[in-house]
Amino acid sequence: MIESKCKEIVPSIAEFRSLDLDGRLDWINREYSGKWLMSTSFGVQSAVLLHAVSIRYPQVPIIFIDTGYLFKETYSFAIYLTKRLSLKLYTYGSMRSPAYQEVLFGKRWEKSSKELANYNMENKVEPMNRAIQEFGVSAWVSGIRWAQSKDRKERMFLEKQNKIQKIYPILDWTNKEIFLYLKNHELPYHPLWNEGYVSVGDVHSTKKLTLGMSEEDTRFTGHKRECGLHEDTNNIHFQI
Repeated sequence: MIESKCKEIVPSIAEFRSLDLDGRLDWINREYSGKWLMSTSFGVQSAVLLHAVSIRYPQVPIIFIDTGYLFKETYSFAIYLTKRLSLKLYTYGSMRSPAYQEVLFGKRWEKSSKELANYNMENKVEPMNRAIQEFGVSAWVSGIRWAQSKDRKERMFLEKQNKIQKIYPILDWTNKEIFLYLKNHELPYHPLWNEGYVSVGDVHSTKKLTLGMSEEDTRFTGHKRECGLHEDTNNIHFQI
């Protein structure tokens, strides 16, 4: 019965892709009315999806995962967009402060991929899981895109991650489409965009784009790019 129901509500790839952004958001709200939320990192291009959701469905909870290691400009950007777009923003983070974690474990991101995974689990994955449970939603909307990394080129518009339905409304958007949307709606890039950052996460995992680097080279140098929130397909069951 569950599998049959999933097939009924999930459109074909061609159908979903044929919808414009508003159409995709309408589909999400129709299928998951009152049972979906959106996450944001207030990254370089976050204003696009935040704007689209806030205009069309202003009641949707926006979950901001704060690791405690974000750039000060990210916090300023979050404050600005929250006020401008009247976001229903809820901030989640680890139950332990960054200082306490470093006393216990040191700088885990400098040690190994395993330790980085532990860091991500505590500061990103667990807080997001907690938000999903507390809001009691069944769908999670995110603004990841194919153009951002090689790993994300394999993603699909709708994916099942654990028990939550993940949906990526702008997955197929190009950098040009992002630019035009921001320009047409007079929205800003992240403040660090003008300083050469094309992707912005934690201070310790983000670098400026320099000659010869790809966008994904600027994040998680020496380790896998994904932070656990949008894990690879080994832990995901595709629906379309």
